[in-house]
Amino acid sequence: MRAARLLMPILLLTACSERAAEPVALNLTDILGGSDVEGFERAYQPREFHFPKDHAAHPGFRNEWWYFTGNVADPQGSRYGYQVTFFRTAISPMARSGESSWAVRDLWMAHAAVTDINGRRHHASQRFSRANPGLAGASINPLRVWLDDWQLTANAPDFQDSDSQNSDPGSTSSQKGPQNQYPQNTDSPIKEFPWHLNIRDEDFSLQLSLIALKAPVLHGDQGLSQKSTTRGNASYYYSYSRLDTAGQLCLQGSCTAVAGLSWFDREWSTSSLDAEQSGWDWFSLQFDSGEELMYYQLLDLAGQADSNSSGSWIDRQGRRRAVARSEIELEVLSEWQSQAGQLYPVRWRMDYLPDAKSWVVQAAVQDQLMDLAIRYWEGAVEVYDTQSMRLVGRGYLEMTRSM
Repeated sequence: MRAARLLMPILLLTACSERAAEPVALNLTDILGGSDVEGFERAYQPREFHFPKDHAAHPGFRNEWWYFTGNVADPQGSRYGYQVTFFRTAISPMARSGESSWAVRDLWMAHAAVTDINGRRHHASQRFSRANPGLAGASINPLRVWLDDWQLTANAPDFQDSDSQNSDPGSTSSQKGPQNQYPQNTDSPIKEFPWHLNIRDEDFSLQLSLIALKAPVLHGDQGLSQKSTTRGNASYYYSYSRLDTAGQLCLQGSCTAVAGLSWFDREWSTSSLDAEQSGWDWFSLQFDSGEELMYYQLLDLAGQADSNSSGSWIDRQGRRRAVARSEIELEVLSEWQSQAGQLYPVRWRMDYLPDAKSWVVQAAVQDQLMDLAIRYWEGAVEVYDTQSMRLVGRGYLEMTRSM
């Protein structure tokens, strides 16, 4: 399979170490494109979502990821952004009878990064592994997503699967804990949270506990997120848009307690991008008002917005309103250029037309390039009201470009 051919050289390069000596650039369109899909499941129509079951792997699909981003601060007011992502890519659509436990069916990649906003520094790392025998994976009972010792876990001993479909969030009820609200309609939310994110690398480490303040949000058409006009070029996509976050962050040997907010994206598909698409700009914004906005702008080969661009507006109670491309206007105000010559917009004006809202979204640090096997810009952003230039929120921005 093409994805396997793309990732296998990376595994060979990293067979004796956690990182390749030099990043090897992969083409995102090749990985997420619509070729080499025979035998895999496709995202053709809406489906029922089951929580926490859908946090585990979906081996019938070719690609999936678990994506955390967040903005936290220490007691002295120093601010940090962080990202942790687990990627799974399947070589073949099904396991073979009598297959060895060492057989390579799934390839795993994980990215982690910390942005020291006050110090104007960005630190990033990556790891690779096969799934077997137990080197990487995603399972429930209890929840665990891992690649070696990088892992997401839930430590509740009675963590159970549920067959209930997610419903539209309404009211919330209080539970004992550090100022957390558990949505009534999630499937056993007390059992599911807190989650624990543990990442240890040479330059940085994260030990964070996360509790959802809102129910999961299904994007697109009841969770079916169409990425191009080609049928099946879509993903199943949901988010926890507001996670109370607390723990410890260590950076180059210095550790500090941190607290703030995180965002969790969960997505799986077999193909997403068309050959005529060159990448995307993805925004996840958390406003001080208690609302959130997710919007992705898909790009054509000329770098213009694709008609399948869309998003979600999430109110204080966790209710979602679909956001169409026609309802968002984006204007690039300034750009940052990487050493390779690629331009990335790092200051935007964003207008949300239904509510007549306008913001300036700007990078907390301009150079937050993930110069890894897949090269992309991902970093913490600050959100300002356009008229008053008052800080009204924070979030994350991801920008990908085909090589």
